[in-house]
Amino acid sequence: MLRQNLQQKLLQKLSPQQIQFIKLLQVPTVALDTRIKEELEDNPALEDPSLMTAEEPVNEYDDLNEREDYETPDVKEDTIADEFNVEDYLQDDNTNDYSTSYNNSDDDEDKKETPIAIESTFFESLQEQLDLVPLSDSDFIVGKQIIGSLDDDGYLRRPITSMIDDLAFSQNVIVEEEDVLEMLKVIQGFDPPGIAARDLQECLSLQLRRKDINNPIIKKAIAIVEHHLDEFTRKHYDKLEKSVGLNGDELKEVVAEILRLNPKPGDSNQVTTKQLQIIPDFHISNNDGILILTLNSKNAPELRVSRSYMDMFDHYDKASQKDKKMKEAVQFVKQKLDSAKWFIDAIKQRQQTLLKTMNAIMHYQYEYFLTADERKMRPMILKDIADKIGMDISTVSRVANSKYVQTEFGTFLLKSFFSEAIQTENGEEVSNKEVKKILEDCIGNEDKRKPLADEKLTDILKERGYNIARRTVAKYREQMNIPVARLRKEL
Repeated sequence: MLRQNLQQKLLQKLSPQQIQFIKLLQVPTVALDTRIKEELEDNPALEDPSLMTAEEPVNEYDDLNEREDYETPDVKEDTIADEFNVEDYLQDDNTNDYSTSYNNSDDDEDKKETPIAIESTFFESLQEQLDLVPLSDSDFIVGKQIIGSLDDDGYLRRPITSMIDDLAFSQNVIVEEEDVLEMLKVIQGFDPPGIAARDLQECLSLQLRRKDINNPIIKKAIAIVEHHLDEFTRKHYDKLEKSVGLNGDELKEVVAEILRLNPKPGDSNQVTTKQLQIIPDFHISNNDGILILTLNSKNAPELRVSRSYMDMFDHYDKASQKDKKMKEAVQFVKQKLDSAKWFIDAIKQRQQTLLKTMNAIMHYQYEYFLTADERKMRPMILKDIADKIGMDISTVSRVANSKYVQTEFGTFLLKSFFSEAIQTENGEEVSNKEVKKILEDCIGNEDKRKPLADEKLTDILKERGYNIARRTVAKYREQMNIPVARLRKEL
């Protein structure tokens, strides 16, 4: 039996404009230009005056209210006029509604074109060396397969059997494992040394065997790498002295020789993967004790609604005959105009939110930005900034997780200024950044022959009034990528 009932629900949904703003807010400056270009290509009603060519006429009336002879056209009372009112677009608008012009240029920004250096990539260099070796057609194909299987670090981590299968199915070349291993030895003789190794041990061994193997220090280094690498990485120097038969001075020379090797030979050339360039979203300068905050000019592009599309909409509205095709044309133009307006509003709202958030962070950490002393950094969480600017915590999080600020002492991710509070013996709350700075100083000044253990570091902090558990010290040390005391030991 069918039962029907009524039920009320309270739902909260984001509008398309809010979704667009959220997506734009979390886009960093380096990717904003790409996002704007995508929008310009997708929406012909949106224009960037800086991209217009000299042949394209620029309308001198960017602001409609500057046109003294302009009169709002009479709208005919029919179905189409009721649905699409041209007055919504041409009446009571100003420059700010039609552009994102923003006078916040950065004098330090280099606008010159950077010359591009023509360099061969890591794989191209190996291929050039392969071309110089006299090989049969089959061996040449195997060599290309090996080079193509290397990762960006220069290692061959793909199993030999898998490469044999690839050669059989894709190249129709049948080879044995011995053939591949023979070609692998040839490629391992290429530059840079250590290339095409299957693991770290083989990589270091290949580099050492390129040197003078008659040198006793090189011989001992090869013995350690090939037979005692685990003890070396764990810094069990006492065991190494007994196993290899070294005294203290010889061990120092052998360790220094191994440390000079390159564990990632692929990095010695141009790596194919492109590193993401960090472009700061904000700049903070110190003017005689007064901090000045500016927004990167790339965050304020000059966008405006296309004048030709607005004239087109005006023309369609005045048309005497309005059939189905005309209605579809009006709908299309209206949609593009709406989309352009929403995008410009989202860009402006993004600018305002970025400045508002960064300004609150700057004033909250004013002493730190003046002195660059991490010990003066105040405890600060997302809620502190959200309460100051009257926005949601998620909005502050989107800004902090993807934006950078350039100061006179470096460029930093905004997220790095947020920290937890720690209470001292005097009841004063300090940032855990202050504790990390003390730990960093203690470890930096320690005797490397007898590095400080976590228990000793805990005692030092307690002597300075920071009552912190040993596991907390270990957690902070790991967050700063500092190894344990045993691995910090030096000869």
